[in-house]
Formats: sequence, structure tokens, C-alpha cells
Amino acid sequence: EVWRPNWAGIVETAVLADRAGFEAQLGYARWKGFVPDRPDQGPSFVMDSFTWAAGLSQLTRYSTLIATTHAPTMHPLTAAKQTTTIDLMSNGRFALNIVGGWNKAELDMFGTPLKEHDNRYDELEEWIEIVERLWNEREEFDFQGDYYRIVRGISRPQPHQRPRIPVINAGGSPRGKRFATEHADICFVIPQVGELNKVREQVESYKEGARAIGREVQVWTYCAVSQRDSRTEAEDYLHHFAEKMQDVELVDAWSAGLMAQSDIVNEATVREYRQRFAAGSGGPILVGTHVDIADQMEELSDLGLDGILLTWPDFVDGVRRIVAPDGLLAELERRGLREPFHGV
Repeated sequence: EVWRPNWAGIVETAVLADRAGFEAQLGYARWKGFVPDRPDQGPSFVMDSFTWAAGLSQLTRYSTLIATTHAPTMHPLTAAKQTTTIDLMSNGRFALNIVGGWNKAELDMFGTPLKEHDNRYDELEEWIEIVERLWNEREEFDFQGDYYRIVRGISRPQPHQRPRIPVINAGGSPRGKRFATEHADICFVIPQVGELNKVREQVESYKEGARAIGREVQVWTYCAVSQRDSRTEAEDYLHHFAEKMQDVELVDAWSAGLMAQSDIVNEATVREYRQRFAAGSGGPILVGTHVDIADQMEELSDLGLDGILLTWPDFVDGVRRIVAPDGLLAELERRGLREPFHGV
């Protein structure tokens, strides 16, 4: 039942979520897998997120569509033009998730060397500065930085959303966190394992860091979901897909890459989070009936989190369960955690 990206399934998932009032849908970006000689392995086997967003913009009416770019693989002039096009196609229902890139095999494929960790964020700062200027400035401009050079840069048309298209980033290291709080509208975090106060402090540190420079940010997390009609069935299914059927080689390679090339996790963290990674997100896993999952979402909300990016082994099945009559969305509305959605 593992998800395979086919357009019919993507459309079914997107339309179900859109008609139910999901705030956003995110397409992530992978260019190459983590295990050599396995090009069709899970996280690398995805469609291009910009084309995905453009196509779905014509089939949805409400959800914001979020494309992901690994900035070193996409010139800021190209990014400004493509993001503007999708923003206009969707009538302002577009956002951009920017990543500095950490999978060396992918960047090698582009002929772009993997930079030292903090330097990746230095490059991202130049990249987003150029993109924002192209989104806004009326006159041609020159730019000379350490990573990019622009000569008489200009981009037309410009986005529907002003002053800019919303930006998302998942910087977790001290340098990454500084970038996220300075430049992103939404910061993704992986909540720490342990006491709830630690998670609350983690979330607040992003919001306080942004407020210190006069900005407000939302903080979202990632959650895999195992929803069934009983808690026991849901726990059994989680064990089935995240442990019994775990692709050990892939999880090992993914974990090793994260440890070697990012500051998000270390060896101890990987051991604690292994089931989370195997389930597909790295964040907390939502397990149980729709009422159990509502309880868990309410707890995350109480910790200060503003949103959750959900993932499932099977997206069509997962979304169907959530949007079912008297299901999770109705339960969240009953608790006052979600405004009733009446369509557009």
C-alpha cells in the first residue's frame, strides 16, 4: 500500500484535501536517492514540485500550494519567474519552501559542491534577497555577492501576493534557525523527544527570535499518521509499516546523510527518532482513532505549534479517513481547534 506518485492519485488526494479546507499542500523536492543504485527508492521518487503546484492550481480552489526548491539547484532568476507564474495561476495560493541542500549525491549530480554548513545559509541569504528584489523592484538592478552575480536583473510579471510570496524554511541548527527567523514566514521544526516543556521552549525560541527583529513567524512541524478505527489497530499498523516493513538500508542511509551533512540530528537523536524517520516525517507520529489524533493535535497546539504537515504511507487513504463525516476534522471543529469550512 506504499504511496507511488501517479498523477491520478495526486489529483484525488489534492482535490479531497482542497474541498475539505486543508490550508496548504506541500510538494517536497528530491533529485536522487540516498542508497546508490536504487533510483526509485521512496523519498527520491517524487514529481517536480513546481510543475505539481502549477497543475494542481487549476484543479483546486482553496489550498495554498507549496513548492520546494533546493536553492543551489535553481538560479534565483528562474525561481522568481516560476514562482510568480504559479502565484498568478493560482490567484495568490502559492508559497515557497526553500532548502539549502544537504544530500551530497544530489548536488554532485548538478556539479554544485556541497558547501560548509553555515555557508549554505550565507548563500541562501543572497538567493532570497535576489528573488525578493525581482518580485518587487520596478527598475533593473545589479547584484554582486559571494555566490551570485546579477547584471541588470528584472522579472516581469510580478507576483499577485504583496509584498512577497510566503517563504518557508526548516533551519534547525543555530545558523539555520537564525536564517529561518530572519527570512521565513513559517519555520518547520522537529520537536524534541522528552519533556513537553522542552518542546514549548523550542517553539518559543523561534517566535522570540523573530520578534527580537520585529517579525512574526508561525512554527509548524511534521507528523506521520496512523489512523484506524481503534487504537490497537492503529498501533499495529504503525508497527507494520514503520518497523516490520521498514526499509532498513534506506533509513540507515538517510540517517547517515543527515548526521554527516546537517546539524539537525546526531547519533543519539537518530536512535531516538528512528521510528519517526521510518514512518516518514521525523516529527511526532499521530496514532489512534480520530479522537486520539485530535487529542494529540490539541496537545501540539497547546505547545504553541501553529500547523502540522501530515504524511501517510498511502495519501489517498489517509486523507479520506481524515475528511470522513464525523471524523477528525469534525472533531477538531467541535473542540474549537478548527473553524468550520464552508467552501469557496
